[in-house]
Amino acid sequence: MSRPTDPGLAAVARVRAVRERDSRLGLVKALAEVREREAEVARLEQSLQVHGRQLDGDMGRFVVLCQSLAVLREAASDARRRAESATLVATDAQSYWTSDKARLGAVEGLMERRADERRAEAVRAADAVTDEVASVGWLRRSRAAHHAQDGGRPADQVGA
Repeated sequence: MSRPTDPGLAAVARVRAVRERDSRLGLVKALAEVREREAEVARLEQSLQVHGRQLDGDMGRFVVLCQSLAVLREAASDARRRAESATLVATDAQSYWTSDKARLGAVEGLMERRADERRAEAVRAADAVTDEVASVGWLRRSRAAHHAQDGGRPADQVGA
């Protein structure tokens, strides 16, 4: 297994990925809590509407109905407060997740830019080697052509 070129940055990326995953899971849990609380509010409000229509009967039944409606109304009010609280928690969880996701993206982007820079540097190095090989080949061909023009005589005897 090969080591990453930037082990420190890879470690930061792993930590950021774990944080992003944890905050995403927290957001999912918070949103589920919101849905659960909203369903509880809807159930209690539905119960209030159903029980509020039952106004027939004697005075004792009416008093009991009023008391149970007061209890239901208080429970619905508490459920609404819990739903609002769950919504605030979900909003915070969304904020944390967005922030963690952006930070992870920044680290991943930096890693990609560094990898691109390393690839570009490797291409430049390979191009330099290719240029050197081409230059040496050109020089040999040039000398050989020049040597053939002069009839195979050494350069210091040409023109004598």
